[in-house]
Amino acid sequence: MTPAKPLVETLIDSHCHVSGPEFDSDRDEVFTRARAAGVGAFVVIGASDGLEANEAALKLATTRDDCVATVGLHPHDAHLCDEQARATIREMAAHPKVVAVGETGLDYHYKHSTPDEQRAAFREFVRLARDVRKPLVIHERDAHDDCLTVLREERAETVGGVIHCFTGDAPFAQGCLDLGFYISVSGIVTFKNAVALRDVIRGIPIERLLIETDAPYLAPVPHRGKRNEPAFVVDTAQTLAMLFGVSVNDIARITSVNARRLFRLPGAVPDPKIAYVIRDALYLNITNRCTLACTFCPKFDDFMVKGHYLKLTAEPSIPEVISAIGDPTAYSEVVFCGYGEPTLRLDALLEIARGLRARGARVRLNTDGLANLVHGRDVIPELATCIDSVSVSLNAHNAAIYAKYCPSGPRTRDDAYDAVKAFLRATRGRIADVQATAVTMPDVDIEACRRIAEDELGVRFRARPLNAVG
Repeated sequence: MTPAKPLVETLIDSHCHVSGPEFDSDRDEVFTRARAAGVGAFVVIGASDGLEANEAALKLATTRDDCVATVGLHPHDAHLCDEQARATIREMAAHPKVVAVGETGLDYHYKHSTPDEQRAAFREFVRLARDVRKPLVIHERDAHDDCLTVLREERAETVGGVIHCFTGDAPFAQGCLDLGFYISVSGIVTFKNAVALRDVIRGIPIERLLIETDAPYLAPVPHRGKRNEPAFVVDTAQTLAMLFGVSVNDIARITSVNARRLFRLPGAVPDPKIAYVIRDALYLNITNRCTLACTFCPKFDDFMVKGHYLKLTAEPSIPEVISAIGDPTAYSEVVFCGYGEPTLRLDALLEIARGLRARGARVRLNTDGLANLVHGRDVIPELATCIDSVSVSLNAHNAAIYAKYCPSGPRTRDDAYDAVKAFLRATRGRIADVQATAVTMPDVDIEACRRIAEDELGVRFRARPLNAVG
């Protein structure tokens, strides 16, 4: 991973208790430090100390443009969940500055309220969330199975939500993801003894992660033992960046977009990107058209990649692409990729790439390898004039598996797999750096793909994890 650069993206602390008494003496200074660190918005959690905490959270949210609130009763306070409490919280939940119900859930570690009281209250708040059509903020500790049971039986997937301060195992994470929930990561992930948690977090799609402080609790390394505050969320972001091999700016952008989408904050649907940055590379999204209809392609569910929205309203003109690029030498490379097959706009690709090369940029093409088949000629000599590196989606170890996962579109034929291999073979030696890739689908023999790439075709190989886009 490249060295961290100063934050140019804004973080959202998706779970903090800054309306609590721990911040009464210096709350304004806490917000000032947070904004100086790059934290631009705050989800203030009401449920922490009975009904009164909800009132404090909502009051803070109504006095600050950068704050929104949630309301509910913490599992510790489930014994307070009588009819009057539910009515009060229901009234507050309708407020436009309240974006979620919670934190609610189950905590079998402390059991300040009995498990029966907790489950009953939890069900009531899931039903409330469904009634007011707002997502849930879930607190869960030592209650994986019961938590999932309540969420499933009460149809929590209809509103979604987030498992805050996640410390569970992989099966629990998957159960929550299957219900459409997000997973929120706190400073615990930075702790030396959190090895197992870091392993679980690595396996969660980054597009389903939020980031939080849970301030004033659980200060991350190097602040352990201190009162936690929103500025410290940057330290957690740095750990996530290392886990996912991206930049801190990537983490800030991705988790903030996720938070905006979950809580329906302004900017929940960003403008579509022609040029977008991941790590230290610039990617170009010049078309959404594809030669294939790959079954694993995430765009059939969502056009978001690493916090960038890639659904184009129209294919950009060459001048529009050039304008979006800016200074290409500011990046390690410029990559034709996006959510479409770049070689379907071959003439535009070549003109833009030649201009990039003339300005000293390194240029890479990510492609399905079917350009020769689609265009009816050998296009590699043209690509070789302006492309430094090419990554080709091999995606299978035989034609049958390729056809299963990468069904051909109307411009290709049944011999698409052989055409991809021929393209790779012909590209070797004509473009300096050639790589074949394959997505780790269940029926794909990755080692067989590696042997085909390295031994038969003489190119590099990389396995691409499923659901790890960009």
